[in-house]
This record gives sequence, C-alpha cells and structure tokens, in this order.
Amino acid sequence: MRVIGLMSGTSYDAIDAAAADLRIEGDRIVLTPLGLLSQEYPESLRAELASSLPPATTTLERVCRLDTGIGQAFAGLAEQAVEQLCGGHADLIVSHGHTIFHWVEEGRVRGTLQLGQPAWIAEATGTTVVSDLRSRDVAAGGQGAPLVSMFDVLWLRGRSGTPVALNLGGIANITAVPSSGPSGLVGEPIAFDTGPANALIDAVVRDTTGGRSTFDADGVMAGRGRVHPELFERLLAEPYYRRPAPKSTGKELFHLSYLAKAMTGLPEIAPDDLVATVTALTARTVADAVHAHGGTEVIAAGGGIRNPVLMHLLAQELRGIPVRSTDELGLPSAAKEAYAFAVLGFLTVNGLAGTVPSCTGARHASVLGSITPGLGALPIAAAPDRIPVALHIE
Repeated sequence: MRVIGLMSGTSYDAIDAAAADLRIEGDRIVLTPLGLLSQEYPESLRAELASSLPPATTTLERVCRLDTGIGQAFAGLAEQAVEQLCGGHADLIVSHGHTIFHWVEEGRVRGTLQLGQPAWIAEATGTTVVSDLRSRDVAAGGQGAPLVSMFDVLWLRGRSGTPVALNLGGIANITAVPSSGPSGLVGEPIAFDTGPANALIDAVVRDTTGGRSTFDADGVMAGRGRVHPELFERLLAEPYYRRPAPKSTGKELFHLSYLAKAMTGLPEIAPDDLVATVTALTARTVADAVHAHGGTEVIAAGGGIRNPVLMHLLAQELRGIPVRSTDELGLPSAAKEAYAFAVLGFLTVNGLAGTVPSCTGARHASVLGSITPGLGALPIAAAPDRIPVALHIE
C-alpha cells in the first residue's frame, strides 16, 4: 500500500509529507521510503496560529478559520506528494494535523485537539484520509502521546541493551525499548514527553530578536552565551520532571510567559545567556530521562539534532551513552514523525492497534483515528493472521 504521512510539529514551522510503500510480511511491517516534501506555512496562517496558541486566548471563529486554513495547507502539500513522490497515485493519506491544545490536569489528559480539517485533503486528492489519531487513546485513559512509540517499539525491538528513540521537536519525547532475551522482553517499553526541546529556545530567540529569527540556527546564540546558574536551577525545579511516566506535556506549559515567571526577581539576563540556559535545560532533562530508564544508546530525530550546541551538551550529559541519528539506521531523520504517522494509519486500515499501553498509559491498545473517504473504495483490509511485532526499513 502506498501511504503518505502528513505532520506538523509543535514548532509549527512547516508541514512535512513523507511517502512510503508499506506491506505486511509475516509478523513484520516492511517500509520502503519514497521521499519527503516540506512546505512552510503561509506567513498569515502561521501568524494566526502562533497568536492562538496557549497562553493566548482565542475565539471559536478563529478555531474554525485555523481548522480550514491548516486543512487547506495540508491538502496543497498532499497533492504535491501524490504527484511528486507517488507517481500520481496514493492509496492512503494519514494526517496528524496540528495540535493546538493538549488538555492536561493533574497529570491526566482530559482531551486533545488537532486542527486541519481532513475533508480538504480528501477533496483535493480523492484519497481516503485517516486523521485525529490521538483522541481514541485519550478516551481509553491514555496520554494520547507520544504516539510514535508504536513505531519506535516495532522498529527498535530486538536491538541489544535498551535503545532509546528520541525526538527533539518543540517538545522532546523518548521511547525506551528493553531488549529481548530467552524469556521475552526484559521489561515493558515506556515512552513519555521529557519536557521542552526547542519550545523555549525558539520562544526566546523569537522574542529577543523581535521576530527576525525564529530559531537558534546552528546553535550560534547558545554557543556565545553562558548558562545562568540560578535560572537553570529554578527551571529544573519544575514539578513535571518528577512526575512518573507515562506523561505528556506541550506549549500549554512551556512557553515564554512560563520562562518570564521563572525569571522573576533576577537581574536582567543577556539574550545569548537565556538561550544557552534553556538549551542546557533541554540537554539535562532529556539525559536524566534516558539515565532513569537504563538507556544504552540514543537514536535521535527532529529539528533539534541540527543544533550542534544542543547535541554537544546532550552528549556530555549522557556521559558516554552513544547518540546517533535515525539516518544511520536507514530512516531519514527529517521525515521520521511523518513516516511514523503513515505507519499508524496503515495499521488502522488493517484493523490493527496503533498504541502500546505501557507507553501511553491507556487501559488497552486501540485502533486509532477517524476515516474520511476519498473518491473510490475505502482501502480497508481484514486484520492479518499474524500481528506484526517488528518494523523493517528497506
């Protein structure tokens, strides 16, 4: 089956479309990457999205406008992906949409909202769309995140030690996958959001440069700055880091006002030092999570891996645990999340669960998403005789 995964991360800088041929062979899923396209949001839509995200307030009119605008932007990129990556035909499109709110109270996820109306994608391409993949896990008592944990477990299961998949987007998340032995799994896999990855870095850069820059390109600002010890300790005192997994978070917590509150009573801090401090925070909190769950290697993806200062600090904090990108294992790091959602939608139309309860905290595994029909027959198959337990990248 030829599947396109569409993804917009918490940094809301662009939409990614990754295409793959997916098939089930025995007890494994085989993924053949076909390529990636990325497209920045139209500036007016990006500005409207940015001004609507927490802690800002918004209106139902703006939510409707965003749902339509994001859906249309996704549809435009999906059309290009069908033509340029799939030779004019795709069997399925899987759209994550854009998370505009993740409702967490006292560690429990009450709801989650992704915008990007899938009807625009189905109408533009004539292809069936799977969307709204997080809500079913939330309804089953889960965090609805990190949903990439199913992909990570299938892909990394069987590697020696405890490999840890790391995504450095706006928020950082990990999946730790204990190795198999003669008696089966040593322990259950676990996944959770560790805290901010680029969320606070980007917010500081955007604010201190007056919007001229939206991220710390090549880690230049962090490299020039010095960590502010007192602010660093205040940020590390955030209770979220001590909550047990599974857990999830987002920009509802980690935003510019949150940082400003942590700086209350401190002397003015230079912009470069602010960026250095929140960059060090990301490295420390990720490394603490890896150590806490016995990680023996880290396999990283996401925009943060292009920040050499962040990656250098992370390597220092990991104290000898090797860090490599997913590219070294055959999966383009820039496309990892889009491919992961392509796999989740593929599982859905095959009647297979797309969650790992030990990773999301749900009561049970669930088949994910809602289906918006295209022009032809729905690409829905009977559940295979054997449930896939591995993912192979060709």
